[in-house]
Amino acid sequence: MEVILLQKVANLGNIGDRVRVRSGFGRNYLLPQGKATLATPANVARFEARRAELERIEHEQLGSAEQRLGQLKEFRLTIPVKAGTEGKLFGSIGTSDIAEACTRAGHPVARSEVRLPHGPLRTLGEHTVELHLHADVDVQLPITLVAEE
Repeated sequence: MEVILLQKVANLGNIGDRVRVRSGFGRNYLLPQGKATLATPANVARFEARRAELERIEHEQLGSAEQRLGQLKEFRLTIPVKAGTEGKLFGSIGTSDIAEACTRAGHPVARSEVRLPHGPLRTLGEHTVELHLHADVDVQLPITLVAEE
């Protein structure tokens, strides 16, 4: 299936690139999310008419992500959790817990922006998670899990 990308997609291409993707990826992800459109002659002409607008929107989103990056650079998150005597948590801390804690601390973060490279956090102490703010903007967020009193 050949599609035209309407926004930058990591590991695939930039705005306006015509790429061949597997039909399931195109039908189930790219097209419903509005990240791409089928590469028919009519859609190519429609895309070229909207190209400047789409590039402007992408530039604004990148600027917004870079601004958030500046705010999150020095931010350290501390989350109080219930834990046992050996430092193991009762349960685990996942993406939604981290996003909620960041939002409560004054830095709005969506659950989909939180990346946990080693899975959910299950022990007390220092951890580092990645926030994926934009296809070109990632930031490392240090998290400290402390036991509740």
